[in-house]
Amino acid sequence: MAELAPREVDLRIDARWIVPVDPAGVLHDHALIVDREHIAAIVPTAQADAAYAPRASVSLPEHVLIPGLVNAHTHAAMTLLRGIADDVPLKVWLEEHIWPREGRFVAPDFVHDGTLLGAAEMLRGGITCCNDMYFYPEAAAEAYEQAGMRAMLGMPILDLPTPYAADADAYLARGFAARDRFKHSRRLSFSLAPHAPYTVSDATWTSIVTYARQLDLVVQTHLAETTHEVEEARAATYETPLARLDRLGATGPGFIAIHAVHVDERDIAILAAQGCHVVHCPASNMKLASGIAPVTALHAEGVNVALGSDGAASNNRLDLFAEMRFASLLAKAATCDAAALPASRVLRMATLDGAAALGLDARTGSLEPGKEADVAAVRLADLEVLPLYDPVSQLVHAAGREHVTDVWVAGERVVADRRFVNLDAGALAARARRWQERLA
Repeated sequence: MAELAPREVDLRIDARWIVPVDPAGVLHDHALIVDREHIAAIVPTAQADAAYAPRASVSLPEHVLIPGLVNAHTHAAMTLLRGIADDVPLKVWLEEHIWPREGRFVAPDFVHDGTLLGAAEMLRGGITCCNDMYFYPEAAAEAYEQAGMRAMLGMPILDLPTPYAADADAYLARGFAARDRFKHSRRLSFSLAPHAPYTVSDATWTSIVTYARQLDLVVQTHLAETTHEVEEARAATYETPLARLDRLGATGPGFIAIHAVHVDERDIAILAAQGCHVVHCPASNMKLASGIAPVTALHAEGVNVALGSDGAASNNRLDLFAEMRFASLLAKAATCDAAALPASRVLRMATLDGAAALGLDARTGSLEPGKEADVAAVRLADLEVLPLYDPVSQLVHAAGREHVTDVWVAGERVVADRRFVNLDAGALAARARRWQERLA
């Protein structure tokens, strides 16, 4: 019987370790096979030699391949505000520093340039997908397409007038226009993004719920970020911000609660019963002194928790390696339990759980045949990560984004040996300096 000829495929990546995430387990000396943007197989190296004829091959003998990280909450354009107002409380930070500058400078060119800078930072840190929320989402969409990155774009909604829109109806109209423009994009999706319960009225929330149900759209919002927010809500409505949104019909499997630092037991029960998602942003919450989200309590009730960096204005780094480590350490400190949020669980929060929150887990978030090939390669051979006993533990507790060398989005290589394939780093730095001169 004649042997079958090797199957022609687009790409083969050989690595020392591969971490699929789901199903869990570390594979040693395997090859990841990519064809037509998707993962075709993950097989032992010897088997790959006989079964596949790749058009391109990459050998990474000192690396671990992981799913591309999913930054489940960011305001990417705010990279242009990085470091402009550090070490001040949230209310002062917003009202005296951020909002005045946004009112003066935020426009399509600001959003495009800031998002492109943020996308570059995220890609070089192994982040292949993000959940963005900011004004002028069409300008952000152009930047993500230019960078070759996957993104969910939040259509911002407030009852307050801004240079972007005068009222809630105008916000919705502009958001849907952006969504219609990019409806055929392979890597972009859109969601409804009311800023927060305290900036959006009941009537507007009711409209948002209607649109979400009719169009099957995710709803994402900042929620219970500070004690002040919760206290004001209780004084006004005699209920928590989440209880109010639940009463208005906003909760459900397509609802993302961002931050959720100050949720109580009843709130957690609502999140669990409704199948909602939470995005934990540990670095931003620490820097703005917002508190520590009850991640272990959320997990105990079965709530899906993803990881986000928030924007570079409140965090300074769009860095999920840092967020993974902070999340694990904060959980241990908050519960006095060294076993809380082990490395494997935190890595899942930064990958598959993030994809699930965005409704993209059928496409990305893990390395499995049939999924799109969103992959990050992390070199675990530098002195800072040696000796090495457990690659997953090393990824969370020792490695950093500086150890990411190569990144693929839907099988397209966008970072090669720390260098951008589609972007000019020097030109990006020049744009950032020009904005610095204007904003300072």
